[in-house]
Amino acid sequence: MAATEFAVEGGGIPIETLARAMADGMEPRLVVLVEGISDRVALRALARRRGRDLDGEGVTIVPMGGATKVNAFLDLLGPEGHDVRLAGLCDAAEESHFQRGLERAGLGADLTRSNLEALGFFVCVVDLEDELIRSLGASAVEEVIAAQGQLGSFRSLQNQPAWRDGAHAEQLRRFIKARSGGARQYGRLLVEALDLSRVPRPLDGVLDFTRPEETRA
Repeated sequence: MAATEFAVEGGGIPIETLARAMADGMEPRLVVLVEGISDRVALRALARRRGRDLDGEGVTIVPMGGATKVNAFLDLLGPEGHDVRLAGLCDAAEESHFQRGLERAGLGADLTRSNLEALGFFVCVVDLEDELIRSLGASAVEEVIAAQGQLGSFRSLQNQPAWRDGAHAEQLRRFIKARSGGARQYGRLLVEALDLSRVPRPLDGVLDFTRPEETRA
């Protein structure tokens, strides 16, 4: 069954909205739980570049509006709820929320990162922006920023006392995350600029996991 896209409020899909859709008969083949809208934007951009139609494949990416909400979504979608096949993506700082949530849902015990990946849940180190910046390289990220006419703003950040002596990659990450809508905007743009042989492992892993089992790498 084709996936359903939802309006996002406050960085996430309200669980009540998702619950109503499931009660009304929505039957996604697989749901990917992510922390926020920028993760969904990046994954969908990567899927398009790989020639995938996630909607047509029945894959729904659900931004929860924060990792602390994972228990509620697992209650709805996990083994004690609709028992949907699940995958996920989170930042390293939020890994423990996913570990505890999956264990609480009965999907494992004493989960290591390898265990999480076997379940389809992948961890970005440090976060999505850091993964993309390291994969592209700082100079290539600057080119993307310049193409948006925002290089002057980035140079201004570099000259601020708090950031003047910072590592180039950290300056870029701060610039992207500090701008309103920046994570969403650059999540898509940086994925579109990637060499597809250098996709960050967590994005590549979770997207591959969404394939039907018989076609997975």
